[in-house]
Amino acid sequence: MTITEQLAQLRYTIAGIDRKYAGLAPPQPRVERGSAGFVEELLSGEVVETPLGKHFETEKLYPRHQRYGSYEISDLIELPDDLLDSLSGGAIPSAHPTTWAFLDTETTGLAGGSGTCAFLIGVGSIDHEGFRVRQFFMRDYCEEPSVLHSVAAWLARFDVLITYNGKSFDQPLLETRFTMCRARHPFAALEHLDLLHGARRLFKLRLESCRLVNLEYQILGLEREADVPGELIPYYYFEYLRTRHAFRLLPVFYHNVLDIVSLACLTGLIPAAFRDPENMQGNMKIRHGEDLLGLARWLQVSGRLEEAHRLMRRAVDKGLRDEHLFRALFETGNLEKKLGMEHAALATFTDLSLSPNPFRVRAYEELAKHYEHRERNYRMALECTRAARGVEDSEPLAGRQRRLEIKCVQGRFSAPPLTKQSRKSK
Repeated sequence: MTITEQLAQLRYTIAGIDRKYAGLAPPQPRVERGSAGFVEELLSGEVVETPLGKHFETEKLYPRHQRYGSYEISDLIELPDDLLDSLSGGAIPSAHPTTWAFLDTETTGLAGGSGTCAFLIGVGSIDHEGFRVRQFFMRDYCEEPSVLHSVAAWLARFDVLITYNGKSFDQPLLETRFTMCRARHPFAALEHLDLLHGARRLFKLRLESCRLVNLEYQILGLEREADVPGELIPYYYFEYLRTRHAFRLLPVFYHNVLDIVSLACLTGLIPAAFRDPENMQGNMKIRHGEDLLGLARWLQVSGRLEEAHRLMRRAVDKGLRDEHLFRALFETGNLEKKLGMEHAALATFTDLSLSPNPFRVRAYEELAKHYEHRERNYRMALECTRAARGVEDSEPLAGRQRRLEIKCVQGRFSAPPLTKQSRKSK
């Protein structure tokens, strides 16, 4: 039990003693439907009344001068308007950071579906005071329409929605809840960036998990203390509904705030890598070869081949584990072929063919193609093909060898090509 929970329990015990000596029976926990329990006493906030009922809202501000792990909160307001352009594929070409909404939900289940509700919805935003998180809490199921009404009104002031796995979970869940409450959801007016996809492209080769908590520790250098596991959050809420002891929910509110602040700080780092991958400085500088390799592959898919080649070379120079190194070398050689860098590609495939690795045969094949088609050196092409078959034989390689053997025989009896001197003598 945390100190906050102990204080809440102590207040409850003292209230019972006071009533006992006042000639009153000790109070019983309030279990009537719609009761707020202790939530207003334990959290600073207010009960908000809407045309659809009442619910509880609270807000936390992280001031500009505060640090969150290795990230300065004051840096959020300075982020460029076009930061999200590359990562969003051009869907968000320009949007000021004050128009971004960072959303995360805590739900009654992790599987989704029409029976799962979002009992706590947090929305973070950037302003000149710092970073603030506003939380909308459903004290009972009957308050869901009121919560959704306020969330929709709050999101109407923003242009961009940023989540972590929100395209697969949070947004579809909330759209279902709006439909169940016969209300129109606000997401059609918002461009949605799911940061999970960018995080995976950038970090999946280095990190075992791209869960938000793991990135928070690995990238921001922040380790949570006494955090509630996500799989227990539904249980805590159901316990609150039974007992009305809201102090068990305090870690859930704190967990939700941390998720949103971490999401905002990572938004200041991850999209910057895709926006200008070769000129990152400070906290945004990529220091690991695996991260550079992941970014290079994304650039290659995006058609930015020259940048991809430079980053892939940097990744190899920084050092990669064998499981990534040989494939990276093979991909580098292919990029050099596409870019017309024949001599560089030849050197790359030659290096790859000199040591045992999963791409050795394919490197020999690329060398054979080069010598056959670019240099017309059939004997070298034949030697490379034989070397490839010596590592791992296959029918296509056998066919290539037969064709090259015929070319070598034909080349032996054919007349040598005319040189400039022989043409002059004629």
